Amino acid sequence: MSTLSVPEIGVFLPTSTPDPERPIIGDVVAAARTAERLGLDSVWATDQLVASAPILEGAVVLAAAAAVTERVRLGWGVLILALRPAPLVAKQVAALQHVSGNRLVLGVGTGNPAHGDGSWRAAGVPVGERAARTDAALELLPDLIAGKPVDAYGAPITLAPGAPMPPLVVAGEVRAARRRAVRFGAEWLSLRPELGALEQGIAELRTLAAELGLAVPAVALVAPLSPDGPDVTTEQAAAFAAAGVRRLILSPTGPDTEADYAHAAEVRTRLRAR
Repeated sequence: MSTLSVPEIGVFLPTSTPDPERPIIGDVVAAARTAERLGLDSVWATDQLVASAPILEGAVVLAAAAAVTERVRLGWGVLILALRPAPLVAKQVAALQHVSGNRLVLGVGTGNPAHGDGSWRAAGVPVGERAARTDAALELLPDLIAGKPVDAYGAPITLAPGAPMPPLVVAGEVRAARRRAVRFGAEWLSLRPELGALEQGIAELRTLAAELGLAVPAVALVAPLSPDGPDVTTEQAAAFAAAGVRRLILSPTGPDTEADYAHAAEVRTRLRAR
């Protein structure tokens, strides 16, 4: 395996959990420091307003992580973009870029139906408009974040200070999401670690890119750490890399963040030794 095919390895900060019965709310400051000390490439904060389990607010978490680290990338994975006005998101992103030294990776999506419609009702946003609102916001975000004038609200607005647009990662398993990733994203993020489904998604991504005459985004993947340890996780990660994954975000197994991060760091080391 060549060096170029080795994926970056990221981990989630302890802000929530996929399992509502076992919410993992931990010390995000200590976790960010640990991830950087162990040499991991990125740390990620999840997002939702009204979730099926307790969850911390992503911008606050990433600002805290930025304050205690110097190198590790800070991923918002993934921001439910349509829940917020685009200028508000742009202001948050620009501020995070400033306080982190431009280390943000911006993941966006339209939300997981498993959380229900509570967030959309709370935000006063019709859930049926989420895709259209996401696309409209993605059209505006680069200029808003950069501090350029944007005439989309009845009069030109300019946000200051501007900041570099972070790498944009677009999540989703349906064709419309992959099309959105081709149109707007540097990366497509899959939440399905089954190899066959992943390969099908990548094939569709390439087809859409050819149809639109655009570059094929890089591929990122959220996948679990194997309960059988680094040997198994490394083999799984190598298979994902061979399929085309260039960023692998490993999800928590439980409240022992340090053990999970050490597991992820060992996988990173073994992949780079091949």
